[in-house]
Amino acid sequence: MLNGISSCQGSRAEMYNFTLLVIMSRSAVIKHTLSFKIPGGTSRGVLTRKDSWYIILYGDDNGQKMGIGECSLIPGLSPDDKPDFREKLYEVLDGSQPLSQHLSKGLEQYPAIRFGLETAIMDLKQGGTRQLFPSSFLRGEAGIPINGLVWMGEYHFMKQQILQKIKEGFRCIKIKVGAIDFEDELRLLKMIRSDFNENELELRVDANGAFPFDVALEKLSRLSEFRIHSIEQPIRQGQWQEMAALCESSPIPIALDEELIGITETRQKQILLETISPQYIILKPSLLGGYQPCESYIRYAERNGIGWWVTSALEGNIGLNAIAQWTATLGNSLPQGLGTGQLFSNNIPSPLFIKNAKLYYDPETGWDLNSLKS
Repeated sequence: MLNGISSCQGSRAEMYNFTLLVIMSRSAVIKHTLSFKIPGGTSRGVLTRKDSWYIILYGDDNGQKMGIGECSLIPGLSPDDKPDFREKLYEVLDGSQPLSQHLSKGLEQYPAIRFGLETAIMDLKQGGTRQLFPSSFLRGEAGIPINGLVWMGEYHFMKQQILQKIKEGFRCIKIKVGAIDFEDELRLLKMIRSDFNENELELRVDANGAFPFDVALEKLSRLSEFRIHSIEQPIRQGQWQEMAALCESSPIPIALDEELIGITETRQKQILLETISPQYIILKPSLLGGYQPCESYIRYAERNGIGWWVTSALEGNIGLNAIAQWTATLGNSLPQGLGTGQLFSNNIPSPLFIKNAKLYYDPETGWDLNSLKS
């Protein structure tokens, strides 16, 4: 199995930036370096490339039946982004413990590995078809409403992105803020609202923790002039009392994002939401450790009247597919943050596609996994 790419010399492997890292008795790890079509700007910096690792589990000796899970890392944000990541990944797959045992304990600080492993196990059990959660979405009968993402950059670059998203039919746009001049960001929002009111276009903004607490309320007040639906993580995570004060007084509903990362104890999740009492939370399986931790957040949120939606964390199509299929079963009608599959020039061809601001799955379109199996 995988003998043909033991040194990743095939043209397809080179095209997609695959690197075989290790083969074990019934598993393998392949690294995939994804290249952004346009630089992805956030308040934490600009991304041009990012790495994912595929966990591949085999159900037969010829490698034809395989379950695949993606471990996606965002530098500086993912808890897994540390020197022993590969060592931990290989340890999980070395066969010393049943794979299911790793899901129950030992990967709390490695949420991307846990999500990748969970997906690979589920995929293999389902026959290695990448069809994980039965739904009308998986049957190609319904799409998932999604927001259009606008990256940070200089004013005219962001303006061009916004106009393109509106042209493509998006009626919910998420704009990254906090990296360029704040007055320029306000000009962008004013431009949008001069043509589209809040009933025609929903605006979400994401600060990625960029605002200092002592000026955050003032910035939120100015942003509120443009009838913003919500703002994600206005101040950096870990300031529970300060965030609680903002949630209580902000003229814009606040959504927690980074704040949820690293909270693994059940009781701590409850305390977090009860202390801060946000209007929304954002769920990212790669950063929170898979489906079960996200579903526990959903239960606590709904008990406390807190809204939520799901967002991918720059996964390639393997991870995005797993997240989208799960999301489709949750019954949430809000636009989800699942439009990231088109960000990369070398994503794995998949049945996922976007039409009229919805993400769809075409069951008649196969996965092109030849690069992983050649």
